[in-house]
Amino acid sequence: MSENTGSLTRTVVAYDETMRRLVPTITSAADWAPLTEFVAVDDFERVGCFLEVQSWQEYTEMLTQWASTVERFETTVRRISELAGLVYYEVEERHFRGPKVGTVNSLTVFAFDDDGKIRHLDVYLQQAR
Repeated sequence: MSENTGSLTRTVVAYDETMRRLVPTITSAADWAPLTEFVAVDDFERVGCFLEVQSWQEYTEMLTQWASTVERFETTVRRISELAGLVYYEVEERHFRGPKVGTVNSLTVFAFDDDGKIRHLDVYLQQAR
């Protein structure tokens, strides 16, 4: 990242780094606690690729189920753009399950509150059939 990178972009990158570090260690929703440093937990909402809406608790429960199915999770940033209160984060995701690697392209729009905490995620995916 360059020195011109905005503070919200730095938050998104740190959130992603923390998530990738945590994935192999997760056994319960409480194990995601280090992510709360970045999140407005009480106001958080995630809208997923099937238009499902989740609170922070529902999201961490879903993440826990997902993490139990992968050994490792990696991302490669394709594009990242910061606008007022928003970060558009486009990545290639790789989900490692034994010898198999699942790859998807995702775009997550991170919306922030006035304190610079993540309050909303909109998630879009591309994957092979």
